[in-house]
Amino acid sequence: MKSLDPRIARAKIELDNPDFSLENQGHFPTYEVFHQKKRGAQHQHVGIVHAPNPEMAMLYAKEQYTRRGKTANLWVVASSEIFATEYFDEDMFENTPDKKHRDPTSYKVMDKIKAFKENQQNQ
Repeated sequence: MKSLDPRIARAKIELDNPDFSLENQGHFPTYEVFHQKKRGAQHQHVGIVHAPNPEMAMLYAKEQYTRRGKTANLWVVASSEIFATEYFDEDMFENTPDKKHRDPTSYKVMDKIKAFKENQQNQ
């Protein structure tokens, strides 16, 4: 069987391969794509691709997300491999709303310094 998709034709992927079957999958799994613009920069999530395997996901990601602009590196990660919190676990992100210890205006040091200086001058 020959694919009409030029990306598959260029990659020389044999569709007669027993490991490659749409009938068994129903649809392609999704892969998250992360793009790095230059070496040393952070990878940023740019989107998803649907592909039968990681190699094809990389090929699709390259075709889709590196056409414009420079690219130093690409990552593809199966969406099923991402472990995330659930929305009902939002209480784990709660913190103390009163954080006056972080705000320097909450300290009344200047009042004490002024009182000390006045006390020193009066003696």
